[in-house]
Amino acid sequence: MIVWLLALPQVLGDLPHVIVDRDDLVIRESCVLETGGSALEDRNGDGLIQIVGDGITVAFVNRTIRGTPEGTPPDQCKGTGIVVTGKDVTLRGPNLAGFRCGIRVKGADGLVIEGADVSDNFAMRLKSTPRAEDGADWLWPHENDRNEWLERYGAGIYVEESKGVTLRANRARRTQNGICLRRVDDSFVYDNDMSFLSGWGLAMFRSSRNKVSRNSFDFCIRGYSHGVYSRGQDSAGILFFEQCNDNVFAFNSATHSGDGFFGFAGKEALEREGVAAGTGCNRNLLYGNDFSYAAAIGIELTFSFDNVFARNKLVGSNYGVWGGYSSRTQVRGNEIADNTLAGIAVEHGSGWSIAGNSFARNERAIELWWDEDKDLLERPWAKLNPTANASHWIRLNQFEGDKVQFELRGPSEGLSFDATQKGFERARWKVPAEAAIAESVSEAPALTKLDETSLIALPGQRKAVGLRDHLAGRETIVMTEWGPYDWQSSLLARIEDKGGAHAWRLYGNEAPITIDAGPSVRVKLDASVDPAVILLEPRVPGEVVGYTLKVRLPARTLEGSGTLLGTRWNVTFGRWQTDPRENEARWREEVAGGPSFETGALHFAFGSGGPSELPGIPREIASAALGRERFGTLASTALALPAGRWRVSVTSDDGVRVKADGVVLIEDWSHHGPKVDVAELALEAAREVRFEVAHFELDGWAVLELELERID
Repeated sequence: MIVWLLALPQVLGDLPHVIVDRDDLVIRESCVLETGGSALEDRNGDGLIQIVGDGITVAFVNRTIRGTPEGTPPDQCKGTGIVVTGKDVTLRGPNLAGFRCGIRVKGADGLVIEGADVSDNFAMRLKSTPRAEDGADWLWPHENDRNEWLERYGAGIYVEESKGVTLRANRARRTQNGICLRRVDDSFVYDNDMSFLSGWGLAMFRSSRNKVSRNSFDFCIRGYSHGVYSRGQDSAGILFFEQCNDNVFAFNSATHSGDGFFGFAGKEALEREGVAAGTGCNRNLLYGNDFSYAAAIGIELTFSFDNVFARNKLVGSNYGVWGGYSSRTQVRGNEIADNTLAGIAVEHGSGWSIAGNSFARNERAIELWWDEDKDLLERPWAKLNPTANASHWIRLNQFEGDKVQFELRGPSEGLSFDATQKGFERARWKVPAEAAIAESVSEAPALTKLDETSLIALPGQRKAVGLRDHLAGRETIVMTEWGPYDWQSSLLARIEDKGGAHAWRLYGNEAPITIDAGPSVRVKLDASVDPAVILLEPRVPGEVVGYTLKVRLPARTLEGSGTLLGTRWNVTFGRWQTDPRENEARWREEVAGGPSFETGALHFAFGSGGPSELPGIPREIASAALGRERFGTLASTALALPAGRWRVSVTSDDGVRVKADGVVLIEDWSHHGPKVDVAELALEAAREVRFEVAHFELDGWAVLELELERID
């Protein structure tokens, strides 16, 4: 172990310079650190650089400190760049890449980290594709008392068991997690930009009395494919778990994430015997933030008490606010619009004040309900705390174009809804006739007084809210195998497969120098759209052609591959009553009675809909109203294939069977979530092959997509 003992000069500019050229470099006094340029491995996992001195400043200059060589896949990044254990330490301008954790801080009260760049550190390789979600990508944020977040998912900056910390003007891209805080109290997080990540921008666990202001945590997402699935997989701009209390979040942007803000009282709060009544993530204020365009929910905060959501923007997600089992939540003065399922959804909640909000074009503006949630109602938390749908106060809101303004399900009590609110229409109510709702203006419950002057005076200079308005809408969420596209670098992605024609999109600002897909493929560049689209077709119509698309740019060459299949599939969609797992012959008869059509490719991303709701589907299929559950698909085609080895892959939910010339290649005739099955077909000579596909959907999500590509 090398220990550097340095004298502290009076002027920072006169600090001695130290070259980072070996592992286990211990810093006890103030200095300037430089890197020699080559990657250095943290062999012991205890930090390449170990800062142990108290009250010191460590500045960083020149190149990035790397833990693995440049070009190392993100899921192979390892080690920790810097470990800080000294108190009142200031780190200025560290750039760290290629580590599992960029900066780890333990018990370092008074720490300041400013101007750090922790881009290009650890990230999981995502298994979900544009065609189907893979359940293996779901995160599990429920445990972190033993630093499970760090061990499983890595972090750019990870701070634990510290007070009085300041994190400001730090940055991360192309990494899984930005900032993680475990048991960090009385601290400030401001002016950071932790965006375009595949996990969490800011994650907090058992952390209280912190001020988080003017940060960007945008595009922290996984589990999304526009128009296909919208899951989020527990990614979030801000993650907030296990008894985090009395925090303030103001003027932050956390758009285009799995959830904008994902809060949960915690596993211990919910399940531990002997936990006190009222345990949760309590008395937190979310003010003036933008949580729009989430894959799932703008603000989710459950099993908690006395939280305030005020003047936030909650636009274009599945839900604006989700508040299961929370009590005395105040939702005040927010913009809540264009949410596909509900603006505010509260399950088993009580004592909510919903006032002064602007609702527009939501599927439901406000949705309150109680149901027989046996599993949760038997938990220790539920036996100690309110679980009835009761005592809500809804006043001074305005409604415009919401399909349903107020929906109430299940038993309720003590609800007050002002029928004179602007834009209110009783015809847009969905309320049981027996529901007792006071429609007269009642006395308002005690609302938390907001000191807006103090909020505006919170630290920070960035105008994070609105900074990425040019990327408004969920259609700008473009996922790769490592995370979301950043809308700056160059990316080549296939966006459409019609069998005999493929379309690729070229993202980025670099104009292509040459585009080539081989002698058998006709290439057309459509630069009239942004991003540009590259269209590929076989030069001989109807021919089966494998290709490698190469797009040469000034700085690099991008590649993609595929197989053009000039064929027509005959497809039949039909409803069924007979379970195909019990009597397949009868099931086939029922499905075969449905409408048929021809298409160039089997790419049916049903999602939560059915065949009649597919975009661009023929009129006879749309008018058949085939429903969203208990439908089947029968498809067949004949393809003239050249000799060689062929990979057949099928994405299915639920059951599927694929045959080639009557021989089963792939079979999973079961009720299952989206999954990909692969088989190989070897042809000694060129010949025509007949493919047959059968698929059934029971309930929930549905997908059927088949790909065929040449291996050699």
